Amino acid sequence: MKKRQSGVLMHISSLPGKYGIGSFGKSAYEFVDFLVRTKQRYWQILPLGTTSYGDSPYQSFSAFAGNTHFIDFDLLIEAGLLTGEDLAGRDFGDNPHQVDYAKVFEERRPILEKAVQNFLSRGDLADYERFVADNHAWLEVFAEYMAIKEHFGLLAWTEWPDEAARRRDTAALDAYRRDLADKLTYHRVTQYFFFSQWLALKAYANERQIEIVGDMPIYVAADSCEVWSQPQFFKTDEVGRPTAVAGCPPDEFSATGQLWGNPIYDWKAMDEDGYRWWIDRLRESFKIYDVVRIDHFRGFESYWEIPADSDVASTGKWVKGPDYALFKAVKEALGDLNIIAEDLGFMTNEVIELREKTGFPGMKVTQFAYNPDDESIDSPHLAPNNSVIYTGTHDNNTVMGWYKDEIDDKTRSYMALYTNRKEYETVPHAMLRTIFSSVSYMAIATMQDLLELDGSARMNLPSTIGGNWAWRMTADQLTPEIEAELLSLTTTYRRINEGISNN
Repeated sequence: MKKRQSGVLMHISSLPGKYGIGSFGKSAYEFVDFLVRTKQRYWQILPLGTTSYGDSPYQSFSAFAGNTHFIDFDLLIEAGLLTGEDLAGRDFGDNPHQVDYAKVFEERRPILEKAVQNFLSRGDLADYERFVADNHAWLEVFAEYMAIKEHFGLLAWTEWPDEAARRRDTAALDAYRRDLADKLTYHRVTQYFFFSQWLALKAYANERQIEIVGDMPIYVAADSCEVWSQPQFFKTDEVGRPTAVAGCPPDEFSATGQLWGNPIYDWKAMDEDGYRWWIDRLRESFKIYDVVRIDHFRGFESYWEIPADSDVASTGKWVKGPDYALFKAVKEALGDLNIIAEDLGFMTNEVIELREKTGFPGMKVTQFAYNPDDESIDSPHLAPNNSVIYTGTHDNNTVMGWYKDEIDDKTRSYMALYTNRKEYETVPHAMLRTIFSSVSYMAIATMQDLLELDGSARMNLPSTIGGNWAWRMTADQLTPEIEAELLSLTTTYRRINEGISNN
């Protein structure tokens, strides 16, 4: 029986701040303090990787590199790498509740370039040089990839006009390393900034008994340095384009399914290589997270494979995945790991057996629980102790948006009956009370539901591009009343992080 704990889902990008997007600065440290005061154990975030077209943290240029948007400018000022004048007159967007990714992308780069120049001119580079040496395996490929990509106007690597660069010809790479040396250095140094700031924040949280739950996408983007540098591990053609892509079959939420577009792994090649790529990926992930949630866990048992030339996901088919062989290899290399299996969606006995064999906790989402006509596998009364329960995830509407716009009166009545909702009680509070009172060892509240926000605060609407991943909280929204409510839920249902002092 695992000890009862709780936490909050809040991505870095959603933190308050004055530079257009949440960062690793003051607001992040204040959020840790909020978690401490409310006796939480976990801070869950979305993937920290670089984002590309569509701004999704699940479509990254690298499975290892960090999102430089999260580098905090004020910390760089404190380090003497920037001044206030460097930030004067910059337009990061005028809506404190939304990230304007276009403006953030345009405005941050010249500021970071100035910080990099100042950093290199200081001369004390020993710590930076250790970082470069320690992370050489992924950092050099990422820096090369981004430098060449920028040289060709940010085109996807399969569209680069230089065939030699596409196929990583040795002579061509040597030439680009020489000609684009400044760009390579920029990407090395900004990754150093990213990991230095993030690991300092994580240490602050860990010292206060707060653990970070990080998110790992199962797939990588087609436009990524991994597919460019290691095409043998992906189902691609002779020029690197995917021959099969990932997605989900049709279901009650989508008549044609979800077409994600990520290249499918060549699991046979990965098996023959001892799953080294996955072992390396998980090893690096546990350097920056305490717990890793693996997205789309069912894809390891069987995955939905769609022909690359298809416009809809419904043309796909189920294909057997690596199953337990992958996790056996990972365990032999890395030992027991604190992993959460995102096992939502179409589940089979084989997927359940794989999850049980690994011992990883699965997930329950209570927005799926209130079926007035039949029992749902997400019903809190069916949740085992070894599970993580949510009101919703980043892919769900907020509770208020769901209640107002996505369900009918019959479902609303059943939800009120099931949760024993009082007339004076808000819908989000009834839902939060239900997950905190459940048997699941970990209960995670989304920040939007704690704030009782409507659907305009939704993080992502799957299968759409544009307008997603943009929600931000403002500092004044996190009131003493919200804090008191979370603390009350935590103490009432005995999810107190006892490692936190009562002082």
